[in-house]
Formats: sequence, structure tokens, C-alpha cells
Amino acid sequence: MTSKERAYLRGLANNIDAIFQIGKGGISDNQAKQISDALEARELIKISVLETAPDSAKDLGNEIAEKTNSTLVQVVGNKITLFRARKKDSKIIFPK
Repeated sequence: MTSKERAYLRGLANNIDAIFQIGKGGISDNQAKQISDALEARELIKISVLETAPDSAKDLGNEIAEKTNSTLVQVVGNKITLFRARKKDSKIIFPK
């Protein structure tokens, strides 16, 4: 992913709310599947990391991205932004 594509996704992510929270339990397999399903439906999602989480937001973001086969767009404070294009009919089209 190029820096321009990443910047475009960061701009789109400004207007969306976090739809998942990660707390003291970390990331379970069930939660990873739910995040993967949400990525398939929405393509771009935000996740909030609570203070009780076992790892830093950056470490958790990398772990989730690996488990869900997605791209870590950014980590700002306690918010993680992830992107994964749909297999069919992707709604997010990058500018040329």
C-alpha cells in the first residue's frame, strides 16, 4: 500500500466510529472472526483499545491485521484503523 493510499484511507476514517473494543482479555479467536466479518462488510473499521488491554494499541493492531489478513492503516492513541478490500464489489476506490 502506498503512502497516498494510506493517507486517503486515514481521511475516510476520520468520520467513522469505533465498532469494537479490546479490553483485558486481549484478542480471542471469536473476536478476530467478528472483526474479519466486519472488514468484509465495511472494508474500513476502527477499533478502540481500552486501558486494561494487555498490549499497546500498536502491538494489538499488528496482531489483528495479521489474524484478519488486513492492512493496519494507522494507530492514533488508543484507536486502531484497519482496511481490507472486499473480494467482490469494493466500495472504496483509490484516487489516481
